[in-house]
Amino acid sequence: MSPHPIAETIATLMPRAKAELTELVAFKSVADFEQYPRSESEAAANWVADALRTEGFQDVALLDTPDGTQSVYGYLPGPEGAPTVLLYAHYDVQPPLDEAGWATPPFELTERDGRWFGRGSADCKGGIVMHLLALRALKANGGVPVHVKVIAEGSEEQGTGGLERYAEEHPELLRADTIVVGDAGNFRVGLPTVTATLRGMTLVRVQIDTLEGNLHSGQFGGAAPDALGALVRVLDSLRAEDGSTTVDGLDGGGVWEGLQYGEADFRRDAKVLDGVGLIGDGSVADRVWARPAVTVLGIDCPPVVGATPSVQASARALISLRVPPGVDAAEATKLLRAHLESRTPWGARVATEQIGQGQAFRADTTSPAYEAMAAALSEAYDGEKMQSAGMGGSIPLCNTLAALYPEAEILLIGLNEPEAQIHAVNESVSPQELERMSVAEALFLQRYATS
Repeated sequence: MSPHPIAETIATLMPRAKAELTELVAFKSVADFEQYPRSESEAAANWVADALRTEGFQDVALLDTPDGTQSVYGYLPGPEGAPTVLLYAHYDVQPPLDEAGWATPPFELTERDGRWFGRGSADCKGGIVMHLLALRALKANGGVPVHVKVIAEGSEEQGTGGLERYAEEHPELLRADTIVVGDAGNFRVGLPTVTATLRGMTLVRVQIDTLEGNLHSGQFGGAAPDALGALVRVLDSLRAEDGSTTVDGLDGGGVWEGLQYGEADFRRDAKVLDGVGLIGDGSVADRVWARPAVTVLGIDCPPVVGATPSVQASARALISLRVPPGVDAAEATKLLRAHLESRTPWGARVATEQIGQGQAFRADTTSPAYEAMAAALSEAYDGEKMQSAGMGGSIPLCNTLAALYPEAEILLIGLNEPEAQIHAVNESVSPQELERMSVAEALFLQRYATS
């Protein structure tokens, strides 16, 4: 059986896709302007805007969102009477973390072992290239059969909600019949998957103060209240003995029904060290898709190198709490803050501050768009049946779009399969996945236009 013309076209476009992804990855577009220059994010936004103009998009604009970042919008008209599809991705990326831990420079796309390595290669600059490939293939094979809107967010990784607020203030801008969010991924390389649920999240900063200033640990230690010790006690209270998340008042007993995540597979994907146990109870799918999960993201305290024998007067931490569908993120934030404050020992002064928040999401996988996507993915993956899975991460915009456009169908696909190691060192994308997912998206748009 000969390949579909769409697949043949995209195969010829892959060298161009690699060159474009190389250019995109080179932008250090971390939307934390205390760490990285704003100019890097602005340059990435302009790259996306130029790419849309080159593809014939109209009304291309850099949207100044309330959090001080820019999202890129464009509109490509289709045939009269055709449905409208919104394609989403984001061009901002996570910081590279420990650059010394990268085998190759994080902002230089590098090919090895059959994958392309670089920060944002999968999450989610690769998603932008995926959308471009699908549209180019359609243009080369009879034209784009739907009206297309593209939105590329500039601060998704920061969770600061700029695009969410902008969309609420301009509700007609992103209105569509179907929304394809290109920021998820397959359960495994070669196993086509749509994401049915996303956990929500909240970020809370906690600060504990006990003294007017640091004290000599020999002269005062043993009676002077240690702020860092108090913080350690508070953070430890967020987990049960088996590692399960324990926030007072928050239900932690959710069960995942559907595709399961084998423990051996999870250990390999997460690169758990030999002899180290997993935390929590229930199935792995329960733990990562259906239950809350707390993570201490960072602690402000003296580093080991250069530490002095002192009782610490102040200490603070940044805490992430992921919450499953069915749990209101605002309520979870209140519970987390109340827990931190009530568990602070010794009468220490404690202050909590919400930094970011996003609601969980559950898709309707019975909609006509999902039927079209199932057929498209199966064709792109040589007859492999589409699977539905959860995702432990958060895409706060999904709930905003669902609230603004309740009739719209929202599908989550992408390039973030486990080997991609998104948010970690040595992030990479499989070029084979990029190629096949681009084929699937193009075939979906064709099928959806006639559904």
